Amino acid sequence: MLPRPLLYQPASPLRTYFTELMAFTWHNAVACTFPVLIFITLAVSNILHIPGLPRYDFILIVCILIQVAMVTSKMETKDEVLVITVFHLLGLAMEIFKVQKGSWVYPEDAYTKFMGVPIYSGFMYASVASYICQAWRRLDLQFMQWPNRKLVMVLGAAIYFNFFTHHYFYDMRWIITGCILILFFKTWVGFTNNSLQRRIPMVAAFFLIGMFIWFAENIATFLGAWQYSYQHKAWRMVGVGKLSSWGLLVIVSIIIVAELKFWKEDMQARNNR
Repeated sequence: MLPRPLLYQPASPLRTYFTELMAFTWHNAVACTFPVLIFITLAVSNILHIPGLPRYDFILIVCILIQVAMVTSKMETKDEVLVITVFHLLGLAMEIFKVQKGSWVYPEDAYTKFMGVPIYSGFMYASVASYICQAWRRLDLQFMQWPNRKLVMVLGAAIYFNFFTHHYFYDMRWIITGCILILFFKTWVGFTNNSLQRRIPMVAAFFLIGMFIWFAENIATFLGAWQYSYQHKAWRMVGVGKLSSWGLLVIVSIIIVAELKFWKEDMQARNNR
């Protein structure tokens, strides 16, 4: 007797959802390689003490080695390194300003400290850019109904400079947040995951990434990467109010990465004419 033909059994919705979730988690985990390695370095440096090598200097050396390894292994492209370098400089400038204003401190000594700020701190901002670049490439991010680019660039500049000017004038963060909601209200970010195309509102993506970084900040302060004034005597959870700051930082980060990529696409299109 001939064997009965096998019948195709469609995957259950739950199994499909689980498979897709695992693929999405994997892509994001790989995209987080740089920030995860920095957190591991912070944890190790909190335990390991090398005679003659201050902790902040050790962290800087490891960050540089991580960056070199990611480039030589082709995990990061030269264009992405350029974006990451821009973030390193912007982040370092903000750190110097904030430390001078007493927003937070780096209490330990180091050879590579400039105006009270260890040079490695710029890599923490660079790691955010690294995540965005990696996620963009791995999930093939596509933006639908991206707002007017000139308005977006003005908004990005307003977000960044407000981190400085609010020490002297009115804090514009909530006005800026309102402008973000209006400007990006119709914008969606699409991504390809497990060969399936999905999309979420851009505003929701901003909030979720900002919340993730806020969680990461709590880990970083616990490991002694930096300290707020209320953490000098004992560690305390970073205030929920910082969510707005990290949310705005994520938004300006995505704007910078997106506009640099759009600019490159425009240049390539002109050269192909």
